[in-house]
Parts: sequence; structure tokens; C-alpha cells
Amino acid sequence: MLTMEDAMKQSPMRFAVGEIVPGTIIEVRPKEVLVDIGYKSEGVVPLSEFESPESLQPGMQVDVLIEKLEDKDGMVVLSHEKAMFKKNWERILAICNEGGRIQGRVKAVVKGGLLVNVGVEAFLPASQVDITTPRNLSEYVGKTFEFKVVRINPERQNIVLSRREVLEEERAQRRAKLLQEMMPGDIRKGRVKNLTDFGAFIDLDGIDGLLHITDMSWGRIGHPSELLKVGQEIDVVVLDVNREKERVSLGLKQKTPNPWDQIETKYPVGTRVKGKVVNLVPYGAFVELEPGVEGLVHVTELSWTKRIAKPSDVLQVGQEIEAVVLSVNREEQKISLGVRQLEPNPWDTIDQKYPPGTRVKGKVRNLTSYGAFIELEEGIDGMVHVSDLSWTRKINHPSEVLKKGDEVEAVVLEVDKPNQRIALGIKQLTPDPWERIDELYKVGDLVTGKVTKLASFGAFVGLQHDIDGLVHISQISEERVDKIKNVLKVGQEVTARVIKIDRAERRIGLSIKAANYTEEQLREEQRLLDQLKPGEDLVALQHAFEAAEEEREGEESKQ
Repeated sequence: MLTMEDAMKQSPMRFAVGEIVPGTIIEVRPKEVLVDIGYKSEGVVPLSEFESPESLQPGMQVDVLIEKLEDKDGMVVLSHEKAMFKKNWERILAICNEGGRIQGRVKAVVKGGLLVNVGVEAFLPASQVDITTPRNLSEYVGKTFEFKVVRINPERQNIVLSRREVLEEERAQRRAKLLQEMMPGDIRKGRVKNLTDFGAFIDLDGIDGLLHITDMSWGRIGHPSELLKVGQEIDVVVLDVNREKERVSLGLKQKTPNPWDQIETKYPVGTRVKGKVVNLVPYGAFVELEPGVEGLVHVTELSWTKRIAKPSDVLQVGQEIEAVVLSVNREEQKISLGVRQLEPNPWDTIDQKYPPGTRVKGKVRNLTSYGAFIELEEGIDGMVHVSDLSWTRKINHPSEVLKKGDEVEAVVLEVDKPNQRIALGIKQLTPDPWERIDELYKVGDLVTGKVTKLASFGAFVGLQHDIDGLVHISQISEERVDKIKNVLKVGQEVTARVIKIDRAERRIGLSIKAANYTEEQLREEQRLLDQLKPGEDLVALQHAFEAAEEEREGEESKQ
């Protein structure tokens, strides 16, 4: 019989350290597996070296690498893991150079990435796991993927993988195919990838398309998030494909008919409509008539009579209102609406309510440099021009005789319906005293009154019948007066002589110094005054008196 040593010599199997040999499982123990390789003694393999230890059974064949032919106990030291690594390493080097692809199973999370079993252990950096770096690497453990070999180090026997490059290459292939196949008008399924202020980027499984905010809905959208959310799957319409720049424009509203196509037929001018206020701006209110169709009620179209400064004073967002269609522009997608047109325009019959000559009462609502606005009823004002405040007084600003809130009476002078204006007069409440001025005052009359106003050229004196007389500075005293305020004060009572009545200018000239003149002196003054041209301002009296003074001085020098 052959000895064991002779049998081993005759066996074709080599039993040397580093060799890979087949073995048969004899026994599966709690921490190790007893394997017979046909050597003079059995070997043990750690149970942890097997990927599926629960599937091991006695009699199963496994490959092992001989680490030692004999340990201190006389047993062969074997390694299944190293045997598989050596076999797979040689296979990987043979079939997969750098840049090749290989399938593997993610084994564990390690520092900086993942550990992948591709027959041998390989490293997958976190940045190469997916197109976007994942937040949780543990979700990949236990899953099988295809990888690209990006680096092999034979000396250290390590491999660096990339799944990202595989995905990007596949994505590029799908993108190129999509760009060739995609045509405007196609309806494609996509996933919302990102939202911005101007739109949404849609992943079309290989290429990103832009869905602009203006193409999301026929109606008003403030932000894409009102309609979409990241991750949502939607069907979109391809609007345009730029194959050179690899850009795709998408639409969502184009899946439904444009409500503006038949807008004139649906909303003819004059139609009463109902809608919801969706936006308020300083110049008006936008009202949604139906999804995608809004009309604008301008602030001036809210009321015939009320003074509305801004729409928010009478309307609020979400309010249901009724309005009348004023105009429709299909090309510009604009509808003008009016609320006041729901009621009759009070200005249409204003001339019947306030015919010229009617006496009215109202409250002073506002004062301007040119007149006073009187509120006759809510929203209906009449204006009293500054020239219609008094027959006799020269009024520079209405605040001299009126103030806001005053209750006043006036006479309707004119009604302008097209421009919605009513002209009023206060002086017309009483007869014009100048119509009978000859009965009230004559040249030479001695009058008494109080100084009402001082000017550089003279003083105004209030007389009876609400008439002012003018005392020129040259008519105050026989002596020269440089500054009138040094001689007269407002409120001071004076006696003066009427020396001129100018009906054209509606003024009476007075002279304080002539109050004590004789008849002869008055005739002389009258002669000088008669030299004034008709209608000449009484201020020109100064020149007449200066000329007379020069004439007197000339006669005295001759004598």
C-alpha cells in the first residue's frame, strides 16, 4: 500500500503556501468551518469569511487558499476569503482595465464613502455614489449596482469605483436619444426637479426642460410653488427643442384650450359679470372671471360720485363682486370692467336737479388758490371761483373769507355735464352794489370807514355796502409820506373825501387830506383826476398829483 506521503507526491494537486485548492466542508462550527483539502490533515476557515454562512452544509465544495501547511496543532491554515480575492483580482485584471464596468454589491459604509464587493473589496467615494451627493449613504448598503472602474492599484491591490459616471453616461445617451426623438407638441411625463422664481426645471428622464411660470397656467401665478412641488410627476407639452444647445422649453397650460380665443363672444361689452377679487394695486382691482381670465376695474370705475383714493378702501382680496364689461382686447388679453356702471350715473340728470339760478347749501370741502369746492351731496361738488366770492372786495385767496367745514349758501351759475362740473357763485346771492353806485356814492362825498388793508402804495378803507375805497399814499397827508404803516394802522377809523369813482375797475378813490378841502380845492383835485384815462388804475393817481405839484411849484417860482 502507498503511504500518505507517496500519495501526495503522486497527486496532481500542489499543496504549497499561497496556492488555491478545492476543499470539502466536513463540519460547520459556531465560529469556524472544518475543510478537507486531501492533505494529511484538515484545515479550518473562519466562519466570518463566508458571505452566506447560514447556507453552508457538510459536503459542499469551496475554494480555499493555503496560508500554512501546519500550525502548532498540526492542522492546515486555510482562507476562503483570500482564495476568492486572489481568484477575483486576477479575473478583474484580466477583464476590467481602468474605465471598464463591473457589477458589485454595497457591503458597508466607511469613511469617505462605501465599501463594495465586486469579487474583491473596492472603494466607492461618496461623491461618486450618485449624480448628486446623497445625504444618507446607509440606504445603499445591501444593494447591487453597476460601477465604472476609475483607478486600479496592483501593488496595493485596491480599486476605486464610480457609480456617478455610469449614471451620467446613461443619462447622456438617453438625452441624445430624447433630443432626436422629441418634437414640439409632444406630451412627455416628467418629474419636478427644482423650483425657481421664474419657473420649474422638469426631469424628462435624461434631460432637463424649463417650464416657465408664464406657461404654467392661463391664470395668474405669483410663484411656481403655488402649483407644483419638488418630486411631483406631471405631464407637460414640448414647446420648443434646441438640439444644439440641448435646451427644451415646456408648457403646462397648453394642455387645455386658451380661454382668450373666444373671449369677445363669451364676454361682450356691456355684459354683467361676476368674479372674485384676486389682486389689489394702487390703480385698480384685478377680478378673476374664470381660471385664466381676469379683468381690471380701474379705481376711477368704482363709483360715479365717491372719491376713492385706492381700491383697498372699498374692496378686499377674495371678495365676490359684480361688474360690467367695458372693453375687451383679445390680443393683449385685457378686459376692462366697471362697477359704477351697475348704477345710473347721477351726472346724467344733474342739470335737472341743479338748474342754473338754483340756490343751494353745502359744506366747504376744499380750498385752492383759484376757488372753493362746496359739497352739495356725497360725491357731487360745485366750485366757487375766487372772482365769484364778492362783488366789491378784491379777494386773492378764498381762505380770506372761507374755511374748510363752513356751511355756505350759493347760487348755481353753470352745469357742465360732460366734464362733471358745477359752477357756483356766492356774490350772486345779493345784488351787485356797483349797479347803483351812483345812488350810493358821489364825488365830493365825505365818508367814514376803517382801514382794512395796507399796501406799499396806499390803504384800503371799508365803507358801507361792503365796498372798499382806496386811499393812495399821496392822498394821506399834505406832507410827504414815505411809509404808509407809519401813518395808518389796520382797524383805524378815518374820514375821507370821495375823489374818484371808476365803474370799469369797480374802485372808489378816497383822499384823507381832501377831507377839509374847500370847494375850489376840490375842483382843482377833480381837474387833475379827470386827466386820468378811463379805466386807468387808481394807483396812477400818484402821477397825477405829482404832476399837479410840479405845476404849482412852477407857478410859485414865476411869481
